[in-house]
Amino acid sequence: MPSPKVTLIGAGSLFFGRKAIWQMVHSPHLREGTLALVDTDAERLDKMKRLAEKVVAHHGVPLTIEASTDRRAVLPGSDFVVLSFAHRNAHYRGVDCLVSEKYGIRMCSGDTIGPGGILRSMRELPEALRVAEDIRELAPSAWMVNYINPTSVLGIAIKRNFPDLKSFALCDAQHTLKMQYAKLVGIIKSREEWTPEHDAEFELLTAGVNHFTWMLKAEYRGKDMIPDMVAALERRSAKEKNADENDPAYKGSKGHLNDHIQLELYRSFGALATVLGHTKEYLRFWQGHGVVEDALPPLMLFDPEARANWTNSVWKRVDAYLSGEVPIGEFDTEFGPDPATDIIESMWGGLGKRFFINTWNNGAVTNMADDAFLELYCDLDIDGPRPLPAGEMPRGVRGLSEQVLDTHELTAEGVVKRDLNLIRRAFLTDPLTNSIADTDALMRELFQEEREALEADWDLSF
Repeated sequence: MPSPKVTLIGAGSLFFGRKAIWQMVHSPHLREGTLALVDTDAERLDKMKRLAEKVVAHHGVPLTIEASTDRRAVLPGSDFVVLSFAHRNAHYRGVDCLVSEKYGIRMCSGDTIGPGGILRSMRELPEALRVAEDIRELAPSAWMVNYINPTSVLGIAIKRNFPDLKSFALCDAQHTLKMQYAKLVGIIKSREEWTPEHDAEFELLTAGVNHFTWMLKAEYRGKDMIPDMVAALERRSAKEKNADENDPAYKGSKGHLNDHIQLELYRSFGALATVLGHTKEYLRFWQGHGVVEDALPPLMLFDPEARANWTNSVWKRVDAYLSGEVPIGEFDTEFGPDPATDIIESMWGGLGKRFFINTWNNGAVTNMADDAFLELYCDLDIDGPRPLPAGEMPRGVRGLSEQVLDTHELTAEGVVKRDLNLIRRAFLTDPLTNSIADTDALMRELFQEEREALEADWDLSF
């Protein structure tokens, strides 16, 4: 079976683009195929193309590299199309977070739930749907893989509006979850020790909406490992609360106090949340609205300057590879498999691996709707994901999850229809908003600040 053609829409994505190059070069199932890079920024696209060509030449593999600012030029013949783009992502997430703070809403990430998630959907979803239209016309047999936040909103909209396309959505947050928890409880000491035998013997099931997933089962050789996980988190959290920004236990807005928050949620709901850097933002508990002083402070705000500095440093690293200042051989040690290309490799090569994938529930969680768009542990082959049975979602967690799902469903429908009433309903359904008057004022200010990033056909007056 020949290697596939993988088309990456948003090749300038620094989280995914470089790892995709690494995996396509190293995989025996992918390296004789084609990697087509697409980006509207011609300068960044040229850098990623030259980087890919240098890595290919260094390894002497027959991978073909294509590049274009026009996706329609490279879509024909694609077997997989991965979406990984954003419009001034750090800037607008910063706007979302700062404006929302004025109205009593604190977001540590600002790109999947809360006002930030809704506004990012309004910015990114229309273009994702246009990509879907092009795929249906030019590469109708391709798998369309969404890698853009809010993963749930975009995944819902694509599947509901293009049911004839093969599609699912991804997130990297749980990709190495088994290894993380195996290391936490001492099954392994380092990721390098992880083996297929460990993978087979450690049964770990999670379920929920993307970034709001919960551990429903964790057994190693028949032993329930959740008590061991809780005990390990208690030991680790002892170092966390007093950490300053120079301490390894301090991890910025998405990582700050996650062990403490995970333990609080476990004691309150009887389940371990698995993506704390986002899950804590889906909840009202750390917004600072309590009358009694809480044991933990309100969430730290997303820092757009820190993200911009990181982005600049990564592009400097790319430039160093291209200039020869850094030997291209170091690229091998800097990167490793990425969830999207790891999944593509397994699907194409028939490797039979299991992955966490966002798709329809289809009975996996027995007390949620079949068309609930959930992140589930799945069997996977070239015919797509098949969620494994996960049992019931615990009460309380299920109710919170349904509120999140309704927010995402309303956002998806509102963006597709350009219906501001549905968008407003999504804001009011969202778990972070506090008052109708504040929500209306917040919406007006966000729309004014981000008018240039939103589709021209929106009537934003209300």
